[in-house]
Amino acid sequence: MFKNLVFASLFGLSAVVLGAFGAHALKEILTPEQLVSFETGVRYQMYHAIVLLFVALFEGFSTKQKQLINGLFYTGIILFSGSIYLIQLLSISAKSIWFVTPLGGLLMIGGWLSMIIVFLKNKKNNQ
Repeated sequence: MFKNLVFASLFGLSAVVLGAFGAHALKEILTPEQLVSFETGVRYQMYHAIVLLFVALFEGFSTKQKQLINGLFYTGIILFSGSIYLIQLLSISAKSIWFVTPLGGLLMIGGWLSMIIVFLKNKKNNQ
């Protein structure tokens, strides 16, 4: 659990740092459209950092379930938000890594879907 709390906190910390960087340093460098894209990466990273804290602390998940959910969210954050950061900060063509961002989004969706399945199974078992 400790490791997961640290990773969740690191994702949250870096989201705040990147958000501040975007709001101040990138305002003069990126176009308004590029800045909105960058902020989307930051926002999704922060949302998932918060849910990772929940996953780490929630006692209704087994260790195996936590590993699956965390893996989906960790990889989703890195691919989704990371690809957006690369595209905006390093001027990497979105066409060259077109599949990375949606794949990250699908992994995030998979994490949420996994949580829903666990919740529904737990409800069924507790009835």
